[in-house]
Amino acid sequence: MSERRTLIIDDTAYETRVTRKFAKRKPYAPKDLRRVAAFIPGVIRAVHVAPGDRVRKGQGLLVLEAMKMQNDLAAPEEGVVKAVLVAIGDTVAKGQLLIEFE
Repeated sequence: MSERRTLIIDDTAYETRVTRKFAKRKPYAPKDLRRVAAFIPGVIRAVHVAPGDRVRKGQGLLVLEAMKMQNDLAAPEEGVVKAVLVAIGDTVAKGQLLIEFE
């Protein structure tokens, strides 16, 4: 089912229909550069940092193996590692938090 809504653009009203799925969608949230999450499910094969380490932008943080591919996850910005939430051999889900920065 869909519901009717009025959308106003440049002082012009438009009638539109909004589906239930669209109305319940998750709102956009900008990426938090202090949190590194798994972009795909996989297994942690290497961890290159520890809490308290200072890293520069682009520096390798860990290796995530997914579908027989080794993916090097790099630091999105310069900072200090607050927490490493995974260890070598851990299986992770998509979206799971891996590393936090201060």
